[in-house]
Amino acid sequence: MQKKLNSILLIDDDKPTNFLSKLIIDGANCTHETITLQSAKEALDFMNKERDGSYPQPDLIFLDINMPAMNGWEFLDEFDKLEENRKQKTKIVMMTTSLNPEDEKRASKISYIADFMNKPLNQECLQEILLKHFADRL
Repeated sequence: MQKKLNSILLIDDDKPTNFLSKLIIDGANCTHETITLQSAKEALDFMNKERDGSYPQPDLIFLDINMPAMNGWEFLDEFDKLEENRKQKTKIVMMTTSLNPEDEKRASKISYIADFMNKPLNQECLQEILLKHFADRL
């Protein structure tokens, strides 16, 4: 039986991007659950609501930077406030269309950001991320 991640969370305000990313992830058959949310606020609400007696702890989060109301950086500020045991196993990949080199530089200084990549997600990028960060679990 193939090992899989428990869950991957996509946080992006762009529906077509979420749809495409979900297709790629589901096609790779690498996770039991792919959750797509369209705002950072929605994602925080999701992560702070108990499910079956525990809080959701995605293995991998693909996070957009530029979103209305609460952007990716603001999400990270709130994520950082979670109890250590609720975030320690989660890898975050910033997935953006930003061409600002300061964004990648800023991301490199945050310990729980595993990678920084340009949209859209494709099979090759997904496989690279999985091998780089989850080879021992897949």
